[in-house]
Amino acid sequence: MKIIQFLAAMILFILINLRCRRDLDQPPFGLVDESKMTNKESVEGLLIAAYSLLDGSGLANQQNAPDFTPWPSAASNWVYGSICGSEGHKGSEFESDDQQEILQIEKFETTPQNAYMERKWAAVYAGVQRANTVLRIMKKATDINEQDQKRIAGEARFLRGFYHFEAMKMWNKVPYVDETITYENLNYYVPNDTLIWGAIENDFRFAADNLTAIMGAPGRANMYAAKAFLAKALLFQAREKPVKYVEAKVLLEEIINNGVTADGIKYALLPHYSDNFNAEFKNSCESVFAAQASVNDGTYGLNSNIGDVLNLPHNQTLGYCCGFFQPTQFLVNHFKTDPSSGLPYLDTFNDEDVKNDWRIPSTDTFTIYDGTLDARIDWTVGRRGIPYLDWGDHPGKDWIRDLPENFGPYSPKKNSYYKSQEDLYTDATGWANGMTAMNVNLIRFADVLLWAAEVEIEIGDPLKAMVFINQVRARAADQSGWVLKSSGPYAPNAAKYKVGLYTAQDFENQEHARKILRFERLLELGMEGHRFFDLVRWGIAKEEIQGYLDKEKIKRTYLMNVTFKKDVNEYFPIPQSQIDLSAGPDGKEQLKQNPGY
Repeated sequence: MKIIQFLAAMILFILINLRCRRDLDQPPFGLVDESKMTNKESVEGLLIAAYSLLDGSGLANQQNAPDFTPWPSAASNWVYGSICGSEGHKGSEFESDDQQEILQIEKFETTPQNAYMERKWAAVYAGVQRANTVLRIMKKATDINEQDQKRIAGEARFLRGFYHFEAMKMWNKVPYVDETITYENLNYYVPNDTLIWGAIENDFRFAADNLTAIMGAPGRANMYAAKAFLAKALLFQAREKPVKYVEAKVLLEEIINNGVTADGIKYALLPHYSDNFNAEFKNSCESVFAAQASVNDGTYGLNSNIGDVLNLPHNQTLGYCCGFFQPTQFLVNHFKTDPSSGLPYLDTFNDEDVKNDWRIPSTDTFTIYDGTLDARIDWTVGRRGIPYLDWGDHPGKDWIRDLPENFGPYSPKKNSYYKSQEDLYTDATGWANGMTAMNVNLIRFADVLLWAAEVEIEIGDPLKAMVFINQVRARAADQSGWVLKSSGPYAPNAAKYKVGLYTAQDFENQEHARKILRFERLLELGMEGHRFFDLVRWGIAKEEIQGYLDKEKIKRTYLMNVTFKKDVNEYFPIPQSQIDLSAGPDGKEQLKQNPGY
């Protein structure tokens, strides 16, 4: 059950209008009569409102959805992390006006006027603002005991750290706004003249020190979620400050050895990879922290995972919408494996394509690829002839909205729902039945294991890195979790799967070990909104993305003239509207645009 219940969140939203006025022309805190909110019940409600923006859609409702649609600020970051990370295309119709902002972003031609920039900025700073409102009002409450004071402050600062972290991933230098920013202090024109990693770390450390392991409700941050995000923040800095690996190593080992969910369940990998993308298994042992979702709660789908509702195959049965977020051939090619070892082709994976049904009508005969594949491919990508959950075999072109020449023949799969779940884990009261109760896992335990492997490769024991990576791969190799099919050349398996484990010899060379780790993160976390940010933090975005473009543009001609500009495209342009609004009484703009925009 979603802890951010619509009734509480929306009543508070209406009462206190917790919005920034686009966002820094007025201070990023609530427009609220704080003198009337000085009790525990009010503070707890404000905290729930701060959680509600984790999904990125809390600023949208039926009335203003055309002006503030949720997909630009979706918790999954599917546009910024996956499409920009070479895992997906915009999809849907190429020449229509529908979400053309995504096409601009995909082609690394984003301008400061792009509406997606505005909406993402507004969402994260509204989250900051709500967390700060909790911290400010909590101090005035007269009926909160010391233990609850610590817990509420810990949760609020965790959320404030998270929202600022999201902003830094997008724009690098951004304003840090704490609860001291008020109208009364006249200090709300906040510059972005420095990196704010230290402040983010402090928020996560405070949360880790003041939260307990057991929080009593799924969806709440606990001490281990705070430590996981702290470790992530450290890893984002470690390339330039290797000492950050040392602190991250300690945190990650503690999470792996002792970490539990907010319900007290020991962290572990779920038995089957696919369970992570099934609403029946949300808030599981693998979910370190997730944006919560619920359906059929009287909100017309607004509490669902609405930010991903566009990302279903285009047909009149499954979701009734929309054909966006089509996987790339580049992504699919990563899943090829050596038929002897079951290991991926780290250097030559993209030399030849996995066979596909590009330009082949659904009525024509098609035979699927005969080579061996990592079994995770068919839980990540919908492709012709392979069962699409329990909806039957993917028919190919009939489920592709636009001509395959534009965005290719594949469909997204990780955010789809099962036919057997329709109306139970989906919401039919809104405009599309694809609004699901599936949480967005912001950190999975598999992510933690791969971070731990990364740290061991950089400063520790490469053999430990092998153990962590093989732990993830062993699940993929377990045949009980493979996609099955009742007939065909590979039955009972849907395709020819082979997944092997690495040996010590594979980790003798550090650079080769890095390549293994980075490849494994794509195989495990593909289409989950992480890839672009990984490439940037590793300092290899230019070479990786340009390599993708140089090959993919042969198939997708709209990418023909696209170039990734080093030291520019690693970050996105700050919304021009925010720069304009940041001018103080003296007319001087406090926000500075990122280089190259």
